[in-house]
Amino acid sequence: MSGQPAPVPPDDLSRRLTVARPDEDQTLPHIGLVGDTYTILVAGQDTDGKYTLIDMHVPPGGGPPPHRHDFEEMFTVLDGEVRVTFRGQTITARAGETINVPANAPHSFTNATGTPSRLLCLCAPAGQEEFFTLVGQPVTTRTEAPPPLSPDAQAAFIARSQSLAPQFQTELLPPPGSE
Repeated sequence: MSGQPAPVPPDDLSRRLTVARPDEDQTLPHIGLVGDTYTILVAGQDTDGKYTLIDMHVPPGGGPPPHRHDFEEMFTVLDGEVRVTFRGQTITARAGETINVPANAPHSFTNATGTPSRLLCLCAPAGQEEFFTLVGQPVTTRTEAPPPLSPDAQAAFIARSQSLAPQFQTELLPPPGSE
């Protein structure tokens, strides 16, 4: 080893600039999932698989159930607040705050307020957006709530999520106290 840092690689001209305008761009995917709406701002195909960036609209009572996965996940709360449970301890993250969830750590979040919350979610490496696209429902805008699921549709959603989760290095965990 020479002890010298490697030179910066040349610019990859096959990659393009990505600009996301979630309130204007009708081509961005808006995914209804667990009552929330997730807009894929920057997908893994835009970042050579390095990360994905997701705009999350979380209505009162919304948020994902307990889960864990083998990738890093960071949230910045843009509007409102969410109650975050991390390894069994709960904190409140408010507008302007950022939290990082280490890979493999059990966590969930809930909007326990009476107004919608908005978060930016960065997952590294990318792939979570593919899972969301496969299990969620397309909706028209970043704030449109997904339609309520019938009991049969809810059962199918849960089965599909449980079936696909391992392919995306995700484990869906039981709610606290249900064991």
